[in-house]
Amino acid sequence: MNDVVHPLLPAATPLLRGGGDAVQVGGVDATDGVLVTPGGGDLAALLRALDGRRSQRTVLADAARDGVEPAVLAGLLDALRGTGLLLDLDPADLLASDPGPAAAARAATELPAAVRGAGGSVWRARRAAVVVVDGATRVGAPLAAVLAASGVGRVCVRDGGAARAGDAVVGGIAATDEGRPRALAAADAVRRASPLTDLRPLPDGTPADLVVLARPWAASDPLVAGYQRTGQPHLVATVRGETGVVGPLVVPGRTACLRCGDLHRRDADPRWASLAAQLTAGEAPPSGATVTCLLTAVTAAVQVLAYLDGTVRDDGPAPVTLEATVELRLPDLLPAVRRWPPHPACDCRSGATATDRRPGAG
Repeated sequence: MNDVVHPLLPAATPLLRGGGDAVQVGGVDATDGVLVTPGGGDLAALLRALDGRRSQRTVLADAARDGVEPAVLAGLLDALRGTGLLLDLDPADLLASDPGPAAAARAATELPAAVRGAGGSVWRARRAAVVVVDGATRVGAPLAAVLAASGVGRVCVRDGGAARAGDAVVGGIAATDEGRPRALAAADAVRRASPLTDLRPLPDGTPADLVVLARPWAASDPLVAGYQRTGQPHLVATVRGETGVVGPLVVPGRTACLRCGDLHRRDADPRWASLAAQLTAGEAPPSGATVTCLLTAVTAAVQVLAYLDGTVRDDGPAPVTLEATVELRLPDLLPAVRRWPPHPACDCRSGATATDRRPGAG
């Protein structure tokens, strides 16, 4: 193991007395644990001090000064890594975290999930990412807050409307925001979740890493076709009536586009073009039960983070919403996946492949 990595034992990992002077590390939930004998208070304190801020070399040197054999401790750290309990941070991950004790405490709860991915730590990519949420809806506003709290560095919410009483939802626009510009009310929701997140709007023509379409029928709006032409990756995340819909996630040049979905709908119902024009002609009223909206927002956040974390690869796992939608219906809200493959009449995947805008992509 490289001794310049920074070992992190998440603060939530239990350190329990295992009988006598033994210490059990983890192993009381769905994960494996490690029973260490002899243990004792000194060992527990040493393990609890693994906060990712010291390199392994420094950890071993500090322990040696306290009388702990470095080879024994190194073996223990390797055993903890083998069970997935101990995570390794890159020093740059710490530089990518916001300064200050409150920000560090928030980052400490998010870092373990960002380090467990197959590709290693993705925290820096999240901190450098820019996500635009189009629509401060009952899905869009809490989604923006969840993304900010999950480490996304810049979250921009676009919405030109005024907040209505029905827009209020847990984690999003508040009941006291009625009458205020929805974009500002959503920005306040993001600040409550992550005060240091960059909320500045993107200049015209500047691409984001991902745009989330949170308005009910944005996927059928002809204006959205511009994202396909410019190579801007985009994801649908909304509630239509009482059904939560997440997806498709469109990576222009690599996946089926939203027009493919419209063509499939047209095949199933020749009236679809006329119906879609009516659906996108005006602003839809707020809809969706609170549990539906929040589960839709969280499901969308998982897909956004999967994309930002770099899992859209030819050789790696892909988000489930690539060329598919996840639909959430009451009463149980169990996810149902519907596939939207490329339509033979659409040329969205012909010609040059669009640039991959994932953070860190070449």
